[in-house]
Amino acid sequence: MTHVIAIFDIGKTNKKLLIFDNRLNLIYQEETMIPEVKDDDGFACDNIVAVEEWIKKTLTDLIHNKEFSLKGLNFTTYGASLVYLDKAGNRLTPVYNYLKPMPGSVLSGFYECYGGINEFCRKTASPALGMLNSGLQILWLKKTKPQVFEKVSTILHFPQYLSYLFTRQISSEYTSIGCHTAMWDFDRMKYHEWLEKEDIRLPAPVPNDTVYHASVNGNIITAGIGIHDSSSSLVPYLTTINEPFILISTGTWCILMNPFNSEPLTLEQLKNDSLCYLSAQQKQVKSSRLFMGHIHDINAARIAEHFNIGKDFYKEIVLNENLLALIIRDKRKIFFRHSMPENYLDNTVDLKQFKSFNEAYHQLVLDLTTLALNSLQLILPANDNTKSVFVSGGFCRNEIFTRLLASLISDKKVFSTEIDNSTALGAAMVIWEEVFHRPCPLVNLGLREIKPISGF
Repeated sequence: MTHVIAIFDIGKTNKKLLIFDNRLNLIYQEETMIPEVKDDDGFACDNIVAVEEWIKKTLTDLIHNKEFSLKGLNFTTYGASLVYLDKAGNRLTPVYNYLKPMPGSVLSGFYECYGGINEFCRKTASPALGMLNSGLQILWLKKTKPQVFEKVSTILHFPQYLSYLFTRQISSEYTSIGCHTAMWDFDRMKYHEWLEKEDIRLPAPVPNDTVYHASVNGNIITAGIGIHDSSSSLVPYLTTINEPFILISTGTWCILMNPFNSEPLTLEQLKNDSLCYLSAQQKQVKSSRLFMGHIHDINAARIAEHFNIGKDFYKEIVLNENLLALIIRDKRKIFFRHSMPENYLDNTVDLKQFKSFNEAYHQLVLDLTTLALNSLQLILPANDNTKSVFVSGGFCRNEIFTRLLASLISDKKVFSTEIDNSTALGAAMVIWEEVFHRPCPLVNLGLREIKPISGF
Protein backbone atom coordinates (compact mmCIF):
# COMPACT_ATOMS: atom_id res chain seq x y z
CA MET A 1 0.00 0.00 0.00
CA THR A 2 1.50 3.34 -1.11
CA HIS A 3 1.71 6.18 1.40
CA VAL A 4 0.36 9.33 -0.26
CA ILE A 5 -0.49 13.03 0.06
CA ALA A 6 -3.80 14.21 -1.43
CA ILE A 7 -4.10 17.75 -2.76
CA PHE A 8 -7.36 19.43 -3.72
CA ASP A 9 -6.66 22.12 -6.33
CA ILE A 10 -9.83 24.20 -6.58
CA GLY A 11 -9.90 26.50 -9.60
CA LYS A 12 -12.70 28.71 -10.86
CA THR A 13 -13.47 26.26 -13.67
CA ASN A 14 -11.97 22.91 -12.75
CA LYS A 15 -11.74 21.16 -9.39
CA LYS A 16 -8.96 18.57 -9.12
CA LEU A 17 -7.74 15.86 -6.80
CA LEU A 18 -4.04 15.04 -7.24
CA ILE A 19 -2.27 12.28 -5.33
CA PHE A 20 1.50 12.26 -4.79
CA ASP A 21 3.42 9.24 -3.50
CA ASN A 22 6.16 9.38 -0.87
CA ARG A 23 8.74 10.22 -3.58
CA LEU A 24 6.64 13.17 -4.77
CA ASN A 25 5.56 11.46 -7.99
CA LEU A 26 2.07 12.26 -9.24
CA ILE A 27 0.36 8.86 -9.31
CA TYR A 28 -3.32 9.73 -9.62
CA GLN A 29 -5.44 12.63 -10.80
CA GLU A 30 -9.12 13.25 -11.27
CA GLU A 31 -10.97 16.35 -12.32
CA THR A 32 -14.53 17.59 -12.20
CA MET A 33 -16.45 20.65 -13.31
CA ILE A 34 -19.16 21.93 -10.98
CA PRO A 35 -21.64 24.36 -12.54
CA GLU A 36 -22.01 27.72 -10.87
CA VAL A 37 -25.12 28.75 -8.97
CA LYS A 38 -26.57 32.15 -8.09
CA ASP A 39 -25.82 33.89 -4.80
CA ASP A 40 -28.45 35.62 -2.68
CA ASP A 41 -28.25 38.65 -4.99
CA GLY A 42 -28.64 36.58 -8.16
CA PHE A 43 -24.96 36.84 -9.19
CA ALA A 44 -23.06 33.75 -10.36
CA CYS A 45 -20.80 32.09 -7.79
CA ASP A 46 -19.15 28.77 -7.03
CA ASN A 47 -21.53 26.10 -5.78
CA ILE A 48 -19.82 25.72 -2.42
CA VAL A 49 -22.27 23.04 -1.24
CA ALA A 50 -21.45 20.88 -4.26
CA VAL A 51 -17.71 21.57 -3.85
CA GLU A 52 -17.84 20.47 -0.21
CA GLU A 53 -19.79 17.33 -1.08
CA TRP A 54 -17.40 16.42 -3.90
CA ILE A 55 -14.33 16.86 -1.66
CA LYS A 56 -15.85 14.80 1.17
CA LYS A 57 -17.00 12.00 -1.14
CA THR A 58 -13.68 11.92 -2.97
CA LEU A 59 -11.78 11.71 0.30
CA THR A 60 -14.05 8.94 1.55
CA ASP A 61 -13.41 6.97 -1.64
CA LEU A 62 -9.69 7.53 -1.23
CA ILE A 63 -9.75 6.28 2.36
CA HIS A 64 -11.43 3.09 1.19
CA ASN A 65 -9.02 2.62 -1.74
CA LYS A 66 -6.77 -0.31 -0.82
CA GLU A 67 -3.98 0.90 -3.12
CA PHE A 68 -3.31 4.03 -1.06
CA SER A 69 -2.62 4.89 2.56
CA LEU A 70 -3.53 8.55 2.98
CA LYS A 71 -0.99 10.29 5.22
CA GLY A 72 -1.30 13.96 4.24
CA LEU A 73 -3.92 16.38 2.95
CA ASN A 74 -3.74 19.97 1.73
CA PHE A 75 -5.70 22.50 -0.30
CA THR A 76 -4.85 25.16 -2.85
CA THR A 77 -7.48 27.48 -4.32
CA TYR A 78 -7.95 30.67 -6.24
CA GLY A 79 -7.68 33.79 -4.12
CA ALA A 80 -9.87 36.80 -3.35
CA SER A 81 -12.59 34.65 -1.82
CA LEU A 82 -13.76 34.56 1.79
CA VAL A 83 -16.00 32.39 3.94
CA TYR A 84 -17.96 33.76 6.91
CA LEU A 85 -18.72 31.52 9.91
CA ASP A 86 -21.13 32.04 12.80
CA LYS A 87 -20.35 31.25 16.46
CA ALA A 88 -21.21 27.60 15.94
CA GLY A 89 -18.72 27.38 13.06
CA ASN A 90 -21.36 27.14 10.35
CA ARG A 91 -21.01 28.92 7.00
CA LEU A 92 -23.30 31.97 6.78
CA THR A 93 -23.15 33.01 3.12
CA PRO A 94 -22.30 31.77 -0.37
CA VAL A 95 -18.68 32.11 -1.48
CA TYR A 96 -19.20 35.40 -3.26
CA ASN A 97 -17.65 35.82 -6.70
CA TYR A 98 -14.79 38.32 -6.87
CA LEU A 99 -16.19 39.46 -10.23
CA LYS A 100 -19.34 40.71 -8.49
CA PRO A 101 -19.65 44.51 -8.89
CA MET A 102 -18.64 46.64 -5.92
CA PRO A 103 -21.23 49.41 -5.25
CA GLY A 104 -19.56 52.81 -5.18
CA SER A 105 -21.35 53.66 -1.94
CA VAL A 106 -19.42 50.99 -0.04
CA LEU A 107 -16.07 52.71 -0.61
CA SER A 108 -17.35 56.29 -0.46
CA GLY A 109 -14.80 58.20 1.65
CA PHE A 110 -12.93 55.01 2.52
CA TYR A 111 -9.66 55.64 0.70
CA GLU A 112 -9.56 59.26 1.89
CA CYS A 113 -9.31 58.02 5.48
CA TYR A 114 -6.05 56.25 4.67
CA GLY A 115 -4.06 58.75 2.62
CA GLY A 116 -6.05 58.53 -0.62
CA ILE A 117 -6.47 55.73 -3.11
CA ASN A 118 -2.90 55.89 -4.46
CA GLU A 119 -1.30 55.67 -1.02
CA PHE A 120 -3.69 52.95 0.15
CA CYS A 121 -3.00 50.85 -2.96
CA ARG A 122 0.74 51.39 -2.62
CA LYS A 123 0.73 50.26 1.02
CA THR A 124 -1.42 47.21 0.33
CA ALA A 125 0.51 46.45 -2.89
CA SER A 126 -2.58 46.07 -5.04
CA PRO A 127 -4.48 48.12 -7.60
CA ALA A 128 -8.03 49.13 -6.65
CA LEU A 129 -9.93 46.16 -8.04
CA GLY A 130 -13.32 46.28 -6.32
CA MET A 131 -14.42 42.87 -5.02
CA LEU A 132 -11.13 41.37 -6.22
CA ASN A 133 -9.67 43.19 -3.20
CA SER A 134 -11.18 40.52 -0.99
CA GLY A 135 -10.64 42.47 2.22
CA LEU A 136 -13.08 45.03 0.90
CA GLN A 137 -15.64 42.26 0.47
CA ILE A 138 -15.87 42.28 4.27
CA LEU A 139 -16.67 45.99 4.19
CA TRP A 140 -19.26 45.28 1.49
CA LEU A 141 -20.94 42.62 3.63
CA LYS A 142 -20.89 44.89 6.67
CA LYS A 143 -22.54 47.78 4.82
CA THR A 144 -24.95 45.98 2.50
CA LYS A 145 -26.00 43.01 4.66
CA PRO A 146 -25.66 44.22 8.27
CA GLN A 147 -28.04 41.58 9.64
CA VAL A 148 -25.81 38.85 8.22
CA PHE A 149 -22.62 40.57 9.30
CA GLU A 150 -23.83 40.77 12.90
CA LYS A 151 -23.75 36.97 13.01
CA VAL A 152 -20.17 36.71 11.69
CA SER A 153 -17.80 35.28 14.25
CA THR A 154 -14.91 34.11 12.02
CA ILE A 155 -13.65 35.06 8.56
CA LEU A 156 -11.52 32.58 6.61
CA HIS A 157 -9.81 32.66 3.25
CA PHE A 158 -11.04 29.96 0.89
CA PRO A 159 -8.05 27.54 1.30
CA GLN A 160 -8.27 27.75 5.09
CA TYR A 161 -12.01 27.13 5.02
CA LEU A 162 -11.54 23.86 3.12
CA SER A 163 -8.91 22.80 5.66
CA TYR A 164 -11.25 23.84 8.50
CA LEU A 165 -13.93 21.45 7.21
CA PHE A 166 -11.72 18.55 8.33
CA THR A 167 -9.52 19.99 11.10
CA ARG A 168 -12.05 22.39 12.68
CA GLN A 169 -9.07 24.69 13.27
CA ILE A 170 -9.33 28.43 12.62
CA SER A 171 -6.26 29.64 10.75
CA SER A 172 -4.85 32.19 8.34
CA GLU A 173 -1.62 32.25 6.34
CA TYR A 174 0.47 34.77 4.47
CA THR A 175 -0.07 33.77 0.83
CA SER A 176 -3.84 34.28 0.96
CA ILE A 177 -3.55 37.57 2.84
CA GLY A 178 -0.91 39.04 0.56
CA CYS A 179 -2.63 38.61 -2.80
CA HIS A 180 -4.47 41.81 -3.81
CA THR A 181 -6.68 41.60 -0.70
CA ALA A 182 -6.20 45.18 0.57
CA MET A 183 -5.72 43.58 3.99
CA TRP A 184 -1.94 43.59 4.30
CA ASP A 185 0.29 46.60 4.94
CA PHE A 186 3.49 45.79 3.04
CA ASP A 187 5.31 48.70 4.73
CA ARG A 188 4.80 47.22 8.19
CA MET A 189 4.25 43.58 7.11
CA LYS A 190 1.12 43.25 9.21
CA TYR A 191 -2.63 43.67 8.81
CA HIS A 192 -3.59 47.15 7.61
CA GLU A 193 -4.96 49.47 10.27
CA TRP A 194 -8.33 49.87 8.53
CA LEU A 195 -9.39 46.40 9.66
CA GLU A 196 -8.98 47.26 13.34
CA LYS A 197 -10.72 50.61 12.89
CA GLU A 198 -13.68 48.80 11.32
CA ASP A 199 -13.61 46.32 14.23
CA ILE A 200 -12.85 43.44 11.86
CA ARG A 201 -10.97 40.64 13.59
CA LEU A 202 -8.99 38.17 11.53
CA PRO A 203 -6.89 35.18 12.63
CA ALA A 204 -3.18 35.83 13.08
CA PRO A 205 -1.28 34.33 10.12
CA VAL A 206 0.87 31.24 10.63
CA PRO A 207 3.47 29.63 8.31
CA ASN A 208 2.33 27.41 5.46
CA ASP A 209 3.99 24.33 6.92
CA THR A 210 1.56 24.45 9.86
CA VAL A 211 -0.43 21.21 10.10
CA TYR A 212 -3.26 19.87 12.21
CA HIS A 213 -4.87 16.50 12.71
CA ALA A 214 -7.90 15.87 10.54
CA SER A 215 -10.44 13.13 10.97
CA VAL A 216 -11.73 11.56 7.76
CA ASN A 217 -14.11 8.64 8.29
CA GLY A 218 -12.40 7.84 11.56
CA ASN A 219 -8.91 8.03 10.08
CA ILE A 220 -6.49 10.60 11.52
CA ILE A 221 -4.57 12.41 8.78
CA THR A 222 -2.00 15.23 8.83
CA ALA A 223 -3.66 18.21 7.12
CA GLY A 224 -2.16 21.49 5.96
CA ILE A 225 -3.90 24.83 6.36
CA GLY A 226 -4.06 25.52 2.61
CA ILE A 227 -2.24 27.91 0.30
CA HIS A 228 -3.13 30.45 -2.40
CA ASP A 229 -2.62 28.98 -5.88
CA SER A 230 -0.28 31.63 -7.33
CA SER A 231 2.12 31.40 -4.39
CA SER A 232 1.85 27.61 -4.39
CA SER A 233 3.01 27.42 -8.01
CA LEU A 234 6.25 29.17 -7.00
CA VAL A 235 7.14 26.69 -4.26
CA PRO A 236 8.81 24.05 -6.52
CA TYR A 237 11.04 26.72 -8.05
CA LEU A 238 11.94 28.48 -4.79
CA THR A 239 12.76 25.11 -3.24
CA THR A 240 14.86 23.83 -6.14
CA ILE A 241 16.61 26.87 -7.64
CA ASN A 242 19.48 28.38 -5.64
CA GLU A 243 19.82 31.73 -7.43
CA PRO A 244 17.42 34.64 -8.17
CA PHE A 245 15.01 34.01 -11.04
CA ILE A 246 11.81 35.21 -12.68
CA LEU A 247 8.89 32.90 -13.45
CA ILE A 248 6.61 33.62 -16.39
CA SER A 249 3.51 31.47 -16.10
CA THR A 250 1.67 31.55 -19.42
CA GLY A 251 -1.83 30.64 -20.50
CA THR A 252 -4.93 32.76 -20.91
CA TRP A 253 -3.17 35.13 -18.52
CA CYS A 254 0.57 35.62 -18.57
CA ILE A 255 1.63 36.09 -14.93
CA LEU A 256 5.17 37.33 -14.39
CA MET A 257 6.55 36.84 -10.86
CA ASN A 258 9.78 38.06 -9.30
CA PRO A 259 10.30 36.65 -5.79
CA PHE A 260 13.57 38.57 -5.48
CA ASN A 261 12.36 42.15 -5.79
CA SER A 262 11.85 43.68 -2.34
CA GLU A 263 11.39 47.25 -3.59
CA PRO A 264 8.06 48.87 -2.64
CA LEU A 265 5.42 48.93 -5.34
CA THR A 266 5.42 52.26 -7.20
CA LEU A 267 2.46 54.27 -8.42
CA GLU A 268 3.58 53.65 -12.01
CA GLN A 269 3.59 49.89 -11.43
CA LEU A 270 0.14 50.04 -9.83
CA LYS A 271 -1.25 51.96 -12.79
CA ASN A 272 0.06 49.20 -15.05
CA ASP A 273 -1.74 46.43 -13.15
CA SER A 274 1.23 45.26 -11.07
CA LEU A 275 0.87 44.02 -7.53
CA CYS A 276 2.60 41.98 -4.84
CA TYR A 277 2.01 38.53 -3.44
CA LEU A 278 3.53 36.96 -0.37
CA SER A 279 5.43 33.74 -0.85
CA ALA A 280 5.20 30.70 1.40
CA GLN A 281 8.46 32.04 2.89
CA GLN A 282 6.55 35.24 3.82
CA LYS A 283 8.54 37.36 1.39
CA GLN A 284 7.27 39.83 -1.19
CA VAL A 285 6.76 38.60 -4.74
CA LYS A 286 6.40 41.43 -7.23
CA SER A 287 4.08 40.47 -10.07
CA SER A 288 2.66 41.84 -13.30
CA ARG A 289 0.21 40.34 -15.73
CA LEU A 290 -0.76 40.40 -19.38
CA PHE A 291 -3.88 38.90 -20.98
CA MET A 292 -1.53 37.34 -23.52
CA GLY A 293 -3.24 34.03 -24.24
CA HIS A 294 -6.58 35.69 -24.86
CA ILE A 295 -5.03 38.44 -26.98
CA HIS A 296 -3.17 35.82 -28.98
CA ASP A 297 -6.23 33.67 -29.61
CA ILE A 298 -8.60 36.35 -30.84
CA ASN A 299 -6.00 37.97 -33.10
CA ALA A 300 -4.86 34.59 -34.45
CA ALA A 301 -8.52 33.82 -35.21
CA ARG A 302 -8.74 37.04 -37.21
CA ILE A 303 -5.64 36.04 -39.19
CA ALA A 304 -7.18 32.61 -39.83
CA GLU A 305 -10.39 34.16 -41.09
CA HIS A 306 -8.55 36.59 -43.38
CA PHE A 307 -6.46 33.85 -45.00
CA ASN A 308 -9.34 31.35 -44.97
CA ILE A 309 -7.49 28.69 -42.99
CA GLY A 310 -8.26 26.60 -39.90
CA LYS A 311 -8.28 28.45 -36.59
CA ASP A 312 -5.52 26.22 -35.17
CA PHE A 313 -3.15 27.00 -38.05
CA TYR A 314 -0.53 28.47 -35.72
CA LYS A 315 0.06 25.09 -34.04
CA GLU A 316 1.72 23.91 -37.25
CA ILE A 317 3.86 27.00 -37.86
CA VAL A 318 7.61 26.52 -37.54
CA LEU A 319 9.91 29.37 -36.63
CA ASN A 320 11.32 31.03 -39.76
CA GLU A 321 14.47 32.81 -38.60
CA ASN A 322 15.00 34.64 -41.89
CA LEU A 323 11.45 35.97 -41.91
CA LEU A 324 11.71 37.05 -38.30
CA ALA A 325 15.07 38.73 -38.91
CA LEU A 326 13.49 40.68 -41.78
CA ILE A 327 10.58 41.82 -39.59
CA ILE A 328 12.93 42.86 -36.80
CA ARG A 329 15.32 44.65 -39.17
CA ASP A 330 12.45 46.75 -40.48
CA LYS A 331 11.58 47.61 -36.85
CA ARG A 332 7.94 46.99 -37.56
CA LYS A 333 5.41 47.12 -34.79
CA ILE A 334 2.07 46.51 -36.42
CA PHE A 335 -0.32 45.01 -33.88
CA PHE A 336 -1.15 47.28 -30.90
CA ARG A 337 1.16 50.01 -32.15
CA HIS A 338 -0.89 52.76 -30.50
CA SER A 339 -2.57 51.17 -27.47
CA MET A 340 -4.41 48.03 -26.57
CA PRO A 341 -8.08 48.13 -27.69
CA GLU A 342 -10.70 47.38 -25.02
CA ASN A 343 -11.68 44.17 -26.77
CA TYR A 344 -8.00 43.28 -27.41
CA LEU A 345 -8.68 42.95 -31.15
CA ASP A 346 -6.66 45.41 -33.21
CA ASN A 347 -8.98 46.07 -36.15
CA THR A 348 -6.81 48.99 -37.31
CA VAL A 349 -4.33 46.47 -38.71
CA ASP A 350 -4.81 45.91 -42.44
CA LEU A 351 -4.02 42.23 -42.89
CA LYS A 352 -3.61 42.73 -46.65
CA GLN A 353 -0.11 44.05 -45.97
CA PHE A 354 1.00 40.51 -45.09
CA LYS A 355 2.03 38.20 -47.92
CA SER A 356 1.06 35.11 -45.97
CA PHE A 357 -0.51 33.94 -42.73
CA ASN A 358 2.98 32.81 -41.75
CA GLU A 359 4.29 36.37 -41.94
CA ALA A 360 1.23 37.76 -40.12
CA TYR A 361 1.61 35.26 -37.29
CA HIS A 362 5.33 35.90 -36.85
CA GLN A 363 4.53 39.61 -36.56
CA LEU A 364 1.75 38.97 -34.03
CA VAL A 365 4.02 36.90 -31.79
CA LEU A 366 6.80 39.49 -32.04
CA ASP A 367 4.39 42.20 -30.90
CA LEU A 368 3.07 40.00 -28.07
CA THR A 369 6.64 39.30 -26.95
CA THR A 370 7.28 43.06 -26.86
CA LEU A 371 4.23 43.46 -24.61
CA ALA A 372 5.50 40.67 -22.35
CA LEU A 373 8.87 42.42 -22.09
CA ASN A 374 7.09 45.61 -21.02
CA SER A 375 5.40 43.62 -18.26
CA LEU A 376 8.76 42.10 -17.33
CA GLN A 377 10.31 45.55 -16.92
CA LEU A 378 7.65 46.39 -14.33
CA ILE A 379 8.93 43.75 -11.90
CA LEU A 380 12.67 44.33 -12.26
CA PRO A 381 14.36 46.25 -9.42
CA ALA A 382 16.88 49.01 -10.02
CA ASN A 383 19.71 46.60 -9.22
CA ASP A 384 18.45 43.50 -10.95
CA ASN A 385 20.53 40.40 -10.26
CA THR A 386 18.29 37.73 -11.79
CA LYS A 387 20.10 35.57 -14.31
CA SER A 388 17.36 33.15 -15.30
CA VAL A 389 13.82 33.39 -16.64
CA PHE A 390 11.61 30.31 -16.55
CA VAL A 391 8.63 30.06 -18.90
CA SER A 392 5.89 27.62 -17.96
CA GLY A 393 2.47 26.88 -19.41
CA GLY A 394 1.20 26.91 -22.99
CA PHE A 395 3.61 29.47 -24.47
CA CYS A 396 6.69 27.52 -23.35
CA ARG A 397 5.91 25.29 -26.36
CA ASN A 398 5.66 28.23 -28.78
CA GLU A 399 9.13 28.32 -30.33
CA ILE A 400 8.66 31.75 -31.89
CA PHE A 401 7.79 33.26 -28.51
CA THR A 402 10.52 31.53 -26.50
CA ARG A 403 13.29 32.10 -29.04
CA LEU A 404 12.32 35.76 -29.38
CA LEU A 405 12.27 36.15 -25.60
CA ALA A 406 15.71 34.57 -25.32
CA SER A 407 16.99 36.91 -28.05
CA LEU A 408 15.51 40.08 -26.56
CA ILE A 409 16.71 39.40 -23.01
CA SER A 410 20.42 39.46 -23.66
CA ASP A 411 21.53 39.51 -20.00
CA LYS A 412 19.55 36.44 -18.89
CA LYS A 413 19.18 32.82 -19.80
CA VAL A 414 15.67 31.71 -20.73
CA PHE A 415 14.43 28.22 -19.93
CA SER A 416 11.21 26.43 -20.71
CA THR A 417 9.93 24.35 -17.82
CA GLU A 418 7.71 21.34 -18.32
CA ILE A 419 6.69 20.83 -14.72
CA ASP A 420 3.07 19.72 -14.57
CA ASN A 421 0.61 20.70 -11.85
CA SER A 422 3.08 23.00 -10.10
CA THR A 423 0.30 24.48 -7.96
CA ALA A 424 -0.69 21.13 -6.45
CA LEU A 425 2.95 20.09 -6.21
CA GLY A 426 3.72 23.22 -4.20
CA ALA A 427 0.84 22.51 -1.82
CA ALA A 428 2.27 19.03 -1.22
CA MET A 429 5.81 20.28 -0.74
CA VAL A 430 4.99 22.81 1.99
CA ILE A 431 3.70 20.07 4.32
CA TRP A 432 6.01 17.28 3.16
CA GLU A 433 8.37 17.19 6.12
CA GLU A 434 5.49 17.36 8.62
CA VAL A 435 3.83 14.39 6.93
CA PHE A 436 6.78 12.10 6.22
CA HIS A 437 9.31 13.43 8.79
CA ARG A 438 12.15 13.62 6.30
CA PRO A 439 13.45 16.18 3.79
CA CYS A 440 11.33 16.80 0.71
CA PRO A 441 12.67 15.02 -2.41
CA LEU A 442 14.25 17.07 -5.16
CA VAL A 443 11.90 18.04 -7.97
CA ASN A 444 12.70 17.72 -11.66
CA LEU A 445 11.58 21.03 -13.16
CA GLY A 446 12.04 19.79 -16.72
CA LEU A 447 14.23 22.75 -17.65
CA ARG A 448 15.38 23.24 -21.23
CA GLU A 449 17.53 26.22 -22.16
CA ILE A 450 16.17 28.28 -25.07
CA LYS A 451 18.73 29.38 -27.64
CA PRO A 452 18.58 32.94 -29.03
CA ILE A 453 17.90 33.36 -32.72
CA SER A 454 21.09 33.11 -34.81
CA GLY A 455 22.70 36.47 -35.59
CA PHE A 456 20.14 38.39 -33.58
